[in-house]
Amino acid sequence: MTTTVTLNTGAQMPILGLGTWKSPPGKVSEAVKAAISAGYRHIDGAYVYQNEAEVGQGVNAKIKDGVVKREDLFIVSKLWCTFHEKSLVRQACEKTLSDLQLDYLDLYLVHWPMGFKAGSDLFPLDSAGQTISDDTHFLDTWGAMEELVDAGLVKAIGVSNFNKEQIEAILNKPGLKYKPANNQVECHPYLSQEKLLKFCQSQGITVTAYSPLGSPDRPWAKPDDPSLLEDPKIKAIAEKHNKTSAQVLIRFQIQRNVIVIPKSITPQRIQENFQVFDFELTTEEIKTIVGFNRNWRVCPMQLSLKHADYPFNAEF
Repeated sequence: MTTTVTLNTGAQMPILGLGTWKSPPGKVSEAVKAAISAGYRHIDGAYVYQNEAEVGQGVNAKIKDGVVKREDLFIVSKLWCTFHEKSLVRQACEKTLSDLQLDYLDLYLVHWPMGFKAGSDLFPLDSAGQTISDDTHFLDTWGAMEELVDAGLVKAIGVSNFNKEQIEAILNKPGLKYKPANNQVECHPYLSQEKLLKFCQSQGITVTAYSPLGSPDRPWAKPDDPSLLEDPKIKAIAEKHNKTSAQVLIRFQIQRNVIVIPKSITPQRIQENFQVFDFELTTEEIKTIVGFNRNWRVCPMQLSLKHADYPFNAEF
């Protein structure tokens, strides 16, 4: 079984989960079923991935078959940027729950610290191609997130793509009721996030790594972008352990106590990505891998560079 990380709520979050970003509807419910069969108990999703109904079908099929009980699973979703107005937060969460056919989420994250203009367009753009802000502030959105916990719709709340200063703003919020339990950020050897990781862990906030394999299937990849899975130094470490590069990249996060959510829709890879509890990287190997950092982002969210709450201008 997968090991867990303890949240500041006392809940146990499985350290390895299935990512579902870019998993096409029609494929994702099979992926979820394959993952649960392989031993995964943590499924990461989001409203903006536009596949939550299919994720829910996969989850519910396995519950119905008696393979797992709902309480054995750890289901994560995220509040999209167009629902940051306080009055919209609850309906966004309820829509996700109804798509997933679930009564509650184990963890609900504010997907980005930036609010976008409300409406059916997920990325409302101005004439310059930049996202249009809704003039909300994430501290107010956080208050509405706290209400979801009190209403029993979610067991824990957290953030995603927040920098240190933005997390501190929440921690110092007057009348704060619940601290963020988790910060989900892009994290892999080319963006090792050492400083942010240290800060979050010092505050009792767990960290989840998205795009841990460098997201080779991102739609905007350029031919000369660095490829983690093909990196000869990673391949050499993998060969030494008789493992794949992906398994080494996943194990790297686990050994830093970082929750990790590799995405795949291929049953064989889904199983392979789970076979990471039977070997250990040496301190030297971890050091080597951390040394690959080049502050290279798969997800720079350039559509929102001009947003007042754009998170990536800060050092970390």
